[in-house]
Amino acid sequence: MQSFVEVQSMATRYFSAYASMAATVMLFRSIANDAIPQPIRSFFLYTVGPYLLRLLRQFFPSSDKPERTTLVVDEKAGLLPNQIYESAEIYLQTKLRPDSDRLRVHKTAKQKTITLGLVQNLPVEDRFAGFDLTWQFVHVEPDHSSENYRQEKRYFELSFDKSNRETVVNDYLPVVLLRAKEIKEKDRPVRLYSTSTRQYSGGSEDDYDYGAGRSGMLGYVNLDHPATFETLAMDPGLKRAVIEDLDRFVRRKDYYRRVGKAWKRGYLLYGPPGTGKSSLVAAMANYLKFDVYDLELTGMYSNMDLRTMLLNTNNRSIVVIEDIDCSRQMQSRNCRNLQESQEDEQLTLSGLLNFIDGLWSTCGDERIIVFTTNHKEKIDPALLRPGRMDMHIHMGYCTAQGFETLAKNYLGVVEDHHPMFGEIKDLIGEVEITPAEVAEHLMRNEDADMALEGVVDLLKKKRDEKINNGRTEDKNKSKDDDGADCEENKIDPSGYGHDEFANGYGPLNEIANICAAALSGCGYSDED
Repeated sequence: MQSFVEVQSMATRYFSAYASMAATVMLFRSIANDAIPQPIRSFFLYTVGPYLLRLLRQFFPSSDKPERTTLVVDEKAGLLPNQIYESAEIYLQTKLRPDSDRLRVHKTAKQKTITLGLVQNLPVEDRFAGFDLTWQFVHVEPDHSSENYRQEKRYFELSFDKSNRETVVNDYLPVVLLRAKEIKEKDRPVRLYSTSTRQYSGGSEDDYDYGAGRSGMLGYVNLDHPATFETLAMDPGLKRAVIEDLDRFVRRKDYYRRVGKAWKRGYLLYGPPGTGKSSLVAAMANYLKFDVYDLELTGMYSNMDLRTMLLNTNNRSIVVIEDIDCSRQMQSRNCRNLQESQEDEQLTLSGLLNFIDGLWSTCGDERIIVFTTNHKEKIDPALLRPGRMDMHIHMGYCTAQGFETLAKNYLGVVEDHHPMFGEIKDLIGEVEITPAEVAEHLMRNEDADMALEGVVDLLKKKRDEKINNGRTEDKNKSKDDDGADCEENKIDPSGYGHDEFANGYGPLNEIANICAAALSGCGYSDED
């Protein structure tokens, strides 16, 4: 045990050292103030000073912890769902540690993957802009007793240093919202909407409700269509061009705004039935994760119906107008008898054009409009120009490359592994057959050899029919040509034309006319 004298001596030495250090610091400060200009001192204080302070805190940690702030994110914002709560629930799924002791797990019938979630009082650490944040899920169980009635409540607690509150509110939470939206869009299934703009109350056509009863939407179902660009039996070059055009469209939001155009794109899919037009639409929707709106013009009777449907469509969507050439006849925009007061009461071509590239086309972003038809030549030329139908895609008959895709999809067979491919490709080049017909025969047998033999038989049958039809047409054409030659080359000895010879028997008719004139001059008539 140290004596009082030793303790006093030690204290004296410490005090002397402290006084000497303080005097040195004061002397250095005085010299610095006199020798170093104020701008340089300020620069040093605000740049080097924080690093020195952080270094000193590492070697001499303080027992005082920084003051913390906690934000409470409730599940509900009044009666409505809290968007921040929903976004945090999605976002924190990506922050769960693999070594967590307890997690929630769930999966609905429509979900494709299992989802992990937070449990009560499990802290989840996150880092943003150089500082740490802590999330914690809290679930308050309901208590229905008369003494301590309490409703069920769920909320998140977000804790961080108080000095970072502005950064969290203005920067961090918007990042959480954006990231959750990206995750949600990626995992959300594509939806197929069916459109209807009128409600029918029974009776005549006048009983359709054009007013408040117009809902605009019948509802939607999840579009669980398996079509992808990999499974489409299309020309590889055309397929690649479509994909590149879609990619270019979705990444050019700023470009469209800069050039003053609505952020939309129009496609025309034309070709015979069964060539994959609907499958291409489904592949586009699955590739872009865009919802699909099936627009039936035959069920619309006015431009107001069309605008109502447009206002009910979401961004990032594909609006499909199938068989545009078979749609109900629309009033021409050049009709002079159509009064302005009647324009909204009829479905006009002008209204459709306004929907495609007029003022109403700007009511939404990132929208694709797809038209399909079996007969491109029947479409009004006003619809075909760029800005309305920007890209025309011909969906033709099955080609050799298309058959390779179908055989790989349906049978798992590639060209190099089956000897019948060469014969099939030669036959496909001679006949017209749709991908749907080929696919149907490939599905009839699980054995690859049997299925391909069925395709060969089908192609040969079509080839024979084509040859027989060609012979019949040649024979009929030959008969028509022979008949025409006979009419043109028939010999008329009298020198009269064929019609005169047939109607008046040539010279006999002329002699009869002369005799009749002579008798008439002598007073005779036909009655005599």
